[in-house]
Amino acid sequence: MPAPGLPGQAPSGPTGNATFELNSSMMLLPKNPMKARYYDDRVAYFTTEYTDFDADPQGVKDISMVTRWKLEPKDEDMEKFKRGELVEPKKPIIYYIDPATPAKWVTYLIQGVNDWQKAFEKAGFKNAIMAKLPPTKQEDSTWSLEDARYSAIVYKPSDIPNASGPHIHDPRSGEILESHINWYHNVMRLLRNWYLIQASPSDPKARNAHFDDELMGQLIRFVSSHEVGHTLGLPHNMGSSSAVPVEKLRDKAWVEANGHTPSIMDYARFNYVAQPEDNIAPAGLYPRIGDYDLWSIEWGYRPIYGQTEEQEKQTLNDWVKARFSNNRMRFLHQDGIDPRAQTECIGDNNMKAGEYGIKNLKWMMPKIAGWVNEKGENYENLTEIYGEVLNQFSRYNGHVVTNVGGIFTDYKTTDQDGAVYTVVPKAQQKEAVAFLQKQLFETPTWLLDKTILEKTTLPVSDRISQLQDQFLGSLLNSARLQRLVSSTNRDAANAYRLDEFMDDLKKGIWSELATKKPIDNYRRNLQKAYVERLGAIVAPPASALPGGITISIGGPAADPKKSDIMSVAKGNLRSLKAEIAAAIPATTDKLSKLHLQDLNERIDRILNPR
Repeated sequence: MPAPGLPGQAPSGPTGNATFELNSSMMLLPKNPMKARYYDDRVAYFTTEYTDFDADPQGVKDISMVTRWKLEPKDEDMEKFKRGELVEPKKPIIYYIDPATPAKWVTYLIQGVNDWQKAFEKAGFKNAIMAKLPPTKQEDSTWSLEDARYSAIVYKPSDIPNASGPHIHDPRSGEILESHINWYHNVMRLLRNWYLIQASPSDPKARNAHFDDELMGQLIRFVSSHEVGHTLGLPHNMGSSSAVPVEKLRDKAWVEANGHTPSIMDYARFNYVAQPEDNIAPAGLYPRIGDYDLWSIEWGYRPIYGQTEEQEKQTLNDWVKARFSNNRMRFLHQDGIDPRAQTECIGDNNMKAGEYGIKNLKWMMPKIAGWVNEKGENYENLTEIYGEVLNQFSRYNGHVVTNVGGIFTDYKTTDQDGAVYTVVPKAQQKEAVAFLQKQLFETPTWLLDKTILEKTTLPVSDRISQLQDQFLGSLLNSARLQRLVSSTNRDAANAYRLDEFMDDLKKGIWSELATKKPIDNYRRNLQKAYVERLGAIVAPPASALPGGITISIGGPAADPKKSDIMSVAKGNLRSLKAEIAAAIPATTDKLSKLHLQDLNERIDRILNPR
């Protein structure tokens, strides 16, 4: 901690001098590079690239090779391998455990590595990957954690809540030569928070500020497996979990047998769909190495003999096509507009999964203070966990927003039928808007637990209004609105038209105009944000780019003045102004009336600037 100081002054004390010990270790690249394997978007690996000026005689071609370890059968086992028998590789993949690792976690880290053995059996190898304790000084006085010949899982006594799985590879072939996986001590805090928020309704052991060593060890095992996957060449497959029907996540027998996601490389975390009454055991809550992981290791690591790199490319293409219809074998790229490929989400329907997740959060809210408040301690744990509840609620809404203006992307080769880009069905987009109206834009009073707020939050700002404004802004993002316009141009009969979306959004956010009910403070804030957001489209602030262009993730820059966006926004404000004017005389609640009068004047200034 920094030295204490007076308010407004820099703390006095030491200047922070430190001593560093540096180490250099070099490896000679193999004399003969490993045979490369070309990248395929439908499976995906980390890559190394180069530009080939000969492959295309009338241009240039960028070549991508996957990164992977070199696994090959021993010479004496080659015929066994070709007959389909499992054989041991000439040189297995070995990770050593950092001697500084706390002893109680070593077993779980080793298990996380060895869990990958079954994946390499799909590629034809047994005992292809393993973790070991490092040799003692008596066994090998030359062994060093900093020696580049040895891969390791390195313990970092750090407050960083993270882990990482980098690797070093030969740029000529993609051969992985070495890896030092980093796991930071405070990743355990991250795991505690994730598991408590997402799995405590199903696992009583998670209803505590401190997990027992067995539970935390199993969570560390999951992190170990995930990071090892990166060092094998596997990137995140954020779309894997979308292969699982949401209701299967509540089916005890099914989910415990198959897991809640087909890939441990997904950010699927834990099964937050499972409800307390489902009685699902940890086997149905934890991530595990699944069907996609087995397939991707087979694709990347099974040797193909008697073929050149180019010939092998066709064989690999045939393998992919044979499995393409199986969604559990699917890799999806996260692009911000495909609702199937998102971090932290599970199941094939974001709205259904989100409803179950929110139901669990509501179940937890009255209980969390009793779980995490420790006698004699302050409310740090309660503050942190309540913040995690808000974050998780935000994630569920974020998953749903992506459906609006969403586009499915399924990469294919020219010998495969069907579209690469498909607009999310209109009914699914409307379902998303209805979810947001119910779960977010109708004031989520269940989050406003007075006994928690009094102990954790100063009454100076409000996360609920911030979240509502944030997601309203995301819905009215110009790139999203332009995707609605462009999707209608492509398939008008089945598209979710921009004007229909805007009408649906207005109807929900301004429902009090029809019901004549008083408008609560959160709804007043939301309605003000709605008018201001549309006002920014109709009359962009001076700081905007020329022409009112808004650049955003998930699509090209869109200029509302040159599309239907401006026309629909103005039309929406005109109709809203008329509805507000009609509602004012019948409004008896004072704050509601002042609010409506204010917005009536604001809309007039937007539409009729002076």
